Amino acid sequence: MSFLTLEQAAVIVDGALARAAELKLKPLTVAVLDGGGHLVAFKRQDHSGILRPEIAQGKAWGALGMGLGGRALAHRAEVSPGFFTALASASRGRVIPVPGGVLILDAGRIVGAVGISGDYPDNDEACAVFGIEQAGLKADPGQAPGPAAKS
Repeated sequence: MSFLTLEQAAVIVDGALARAAELKLKPLTVAVLDGGGHLVAFKRQDHSGILRPEIAQGKAWGALGMGLGGRALAHRAEVSPGFFTALASASRGRVIPVPGGVLILDAGRIVGAVGISGDYPDNDEACAVFGIEQAGLKADPGQAPGPAAKS
């Protein structure tokens, strides 16, 4: 399959929220975008903050737009702040370069992205990965290079 279906997106959202409940996380907001950056599925838990929808979509949109998971984007923002300042301008502020933006892969191709906001970024990311895997797809949260890669 080369595209993300509504059924898969719904499984991702529900799986992510189920994982959050297991971990007893703060209320989350989950956004799933298709490969073209269009919102396919979205849920905001009760008491999730009012900026969480924009943050969740920004995490997914940034990962999708740059072709890198949020963890890799966060690292790049650290080492190239000028580029990310320009990127923020070019994207009208839509790119949120932190963990919690996870690419969705099917047969090695990017078919969408998930963005989650509401808890610590590592927890948001873990829920996104879990939801993607529940849909039978592969998650790519991005990897920040280790110490050896910085030389």
